[in-house]
Amino acid sequence: MKIAILGGDGFCGWPAALHLSNQGHEITIVDNLSRRRIDDELGAQSLTPIRPLDERLNAWQELSGRTITHVDLDVAQDCDDLLAFLQDQGPDAVVHFAEQRAAPYSMKNARTKRYTVDNNVNATHNLLAAIVEADRDVHVVHLGTMGVYGYGTAGMKIPEGYLDVEIPHEGQQNIETQILYPTNPGSIYHMTKSLDQLLFAFYAKNDRVRITDLHQGIIWGTNTAETLRDERLINRFDYDGDYGTVLNRFLMQAAVGYPLTVHGTGGQTRAFIHVQDMVRCVEIALNNPPAVGDRVMILNQMTETHRVRDLAELVGRISGATVEMVPNPRQESAENDLHVTNDTFLDLGLEPTTLSEGLLLEVEETARRYAHRADLAKIPATSLWNRRTHAGIPASLTGADHDGAEAGSASSTAAGN
Repeated sequence: MKIAILGGDGFCGWPAALHLSNQGHEITIVDNLSRRRIDDELGAQSLTPIRPLDERLNAWQELSGRTITHVDLDVAQDCDDLLAFLQDQGPDAVVHFAEQRAAPYSMKNARTKRYTVDNNVNATHNLLAAIVEADRDVHVVHLGTMGVYGYGTAGMKIPEGYLDVEIPHEGQQNIETQILYPTNPGSIYHMTKSLDQLLFAFYAKNDRVRITDLHQGIIWGTNTAETLRDERLINRFDYDGDYGTVLNRFLMQAAVGYPLTVHGTGGQTRAFIHVQDMVRCVEIALNNPPAVGDRVMILNQMTETHRVRDLAELVGRISGATVEMVPNPRQESAENDLHVTNDTFLDLGLEPTTLSEGLLLEVEETARRYAHRADLAKIPATSLWNRRTHAGIPASLTGADHDGAEAGSASSTAAGN
């Protein structure tokens, strides 16, 4: 297929681009390199050394003999250029990663909240409107998040997007129908993904755009078979309090001798997926598109669920790292259960990569290799959900009680950023 990957320079987009290119597809990355600029803004670079995109692409061509092209385009702003790209290039499919992906960054301050809404919602709508204007039959595969559902399951398995309901009808038999599973976003980022769902539902219904929405769990791991081929292809390893994902953060903290920071009670249960399975799921979705006129195909892209404190204990046990409970910067339940249906990907042939000590140690080894690049000051999560929450700074490193004056001062500073 001819595939455009929006956001193809990012944590998910880069390994997906390489994997799909390696499968023989013709790949174009559309990316304005905004994620690299956010690195500069935060002063927190990837733990792994990320080469300039041109160097990455040249290395891939040298090693594989395959060419990936790059178009520098802001999908959220350059509407006319996006339309011209679709008309000129005529992709069979578009994989949409072009959204600000970090919940903590989206809650950092009023500016980052506005940026996340403006970028994410505009990017999605501009793409859909341009597909209709270009009059192209393009399959959109969008990377969403399990977080649109919230993290409470009411004792049931979360279905794949749609919920069977009965509506009471006075004096008559109840009406049976299906609705989108009610969203319950926990951050501005998750709210934008919830808005994406409504945009997708409208364009699928009104304009018969073929759309697959992947509700993804938290990614762990760093490299795929392709990114391991050469250090110039290495993937991002975010460890900072805004962009680092929880399990990767634990593994990095273990590698540099930093306490494993467990927010609150650590009773949050989350869905997880290894980065290698992520790229495989994107491939499966591309190979199994909905038909023209079908409603949005919603797939839960995850392989297992774990409680955060259990993960910290596992990493601590295999690495010898200490575990420390810190204040939770987020507004969320202290404890939750999470049960998720992921039958479609399993039925389509996904063989899940589950947590194992070997794979955890492999990621920790990557962190150890590049530990000299770490800025320990960037590890704590200091973006606060509201004025009632506190920064996740270990007391062992501040000498203060989490409820005391120093913790409060750190929280106030973070809230003002």
